[in-house]
Parts: sequence; structure tokens; C-alpha cells
Amino acid sequence: MPTIHKLGSTSSLMNHYIAELRDESIQRDSLRFRRNMERVGEIFAYEISKTLHWQKKEVTTTLGVASCEVLAQQPVIATILRAGLPLHQGLLNAYDKAENAFVSAYRKHRKDGRFDIKVEYVSSPSLTDKPLIISDPMLATGASMVLSYKELLMKGRPLHTHIVAILASNQGVEYIRKNMPNNDYTLWVGAVDDELTAKAYIVPGLGDAGDLAFGSKL
Repeated sequence: MPTIHKLGSTSSLMNHYIAELRDESIQRDSLRFRRNMERVGEIFAYEISKTLHWQKKEVTTTLGVASCEVLAQQPVIATILRAGLPLHQGLLNAYDKAENAFVSAYRKHRKDGRFDIKVEYVSSPSLTDKPLIISDPMLATGASMVLSYKELLMKGRPLHTHIVAILASNQGVEYIRKNMPNNDYTLWVGAVDDELTAKAYIVPGLGDAGDLAFGSKL
């Protein structure tokens, strides 16, 4: 079974940033909200780096030669627009030489209150034999993540996939387990909440991450 890492299960700065992301009084500052998402992305990047492949490199200093470890291969960093952009930037701050991919996926609501996930646009380099990190701040139903991943597979089979979400619901985690096309992935989350509303919002969650980061939409 694929590995699931819940970084908020141990006390760290991750918990502090998630608390601020949840706090409705702090959420009013969209700049602070985006920055906290970015900080969380940097922590995820650091933790994921421990699982990547490394290689030895001789580095010449002004006084001699040092044997150092460097990444053997940069990952491809993918995000689901638009809410994932600040989280994506945090990951990119760490993997600054990484290639990038973007998926435009959204909820198309029906009159009966239900919705379908629609993908309109995918921009990606080849993913063949490369580590892939795909992020979305909220893993609610899990449907957007699975559909976006399937679309990305048209660009090649990744070496391994890391799925990143700041908050997830139990239902979303279970959907990922049951519906991912293969088991060659690791799930990284900050925290997992128990409840999902009829409109598929995580409770207590934090609200609409895209609106809080970039303003409301029509």
C-alpha cells in the first residue's frame, strides 16, 4: 500500500502555519495567506527531498575540494490551477531548477447541486522516468487530483509521484487509495479532517483556498 505522511502529526512549524491558514481573522490578509501556503510548500519540499535520489559531487572551494551530495535528478513540479499556485511556488523555491507542469481543473456545478470535474488545459514537459510532485492545497473528494494525474500520464510515466495537499478529508484520502491508476505514489498531507460537507468542502478545513489567496470569482 502507498505511504501516507501526515506532517502535522508531530509538532513543527508546519502546524503553526496551518493554524494561521485556518484562522479566519488572519485569512483576511491575502498576502499573509499566500505566504503561509508558500512556507508550507517549502516544508513539504524539504521532507520529500529525503526520499529522492542523491549523488556525490566534488566541489572546489577556495581552500580545497569538498565531497558533497546533490540531487541526482530534479523533480517535475505540477499544480492544479488556481488555488495551488502559492503552494507550487513554495515547492519551486526549494527545487529551483525543476521543470513545471500546470493543470486547469475546476468543478462544473449542476442544477441538482452536484458537480463534475472538468480539465480544460494541461501544460507539461515529458514526465517519463522523472520524479513528479503534484500539489493542490485541498484534497476534498480527491476527484480533481485523480483526474489531473490521469491527464498528466499522457505526458509519460513518472519515476515516482508525490501527491501534496495542505489539508485532506478522510474521504479524499480513501478516494485516492481506491482510484489512482497505480500504486507508485506517496501522499503527503499537513492534516486530515474528518468531515466533508454536501458541497464537498472540508470541515473544519479553511474555506476556499483559491478565493482566500486571489479573491472571489464569479
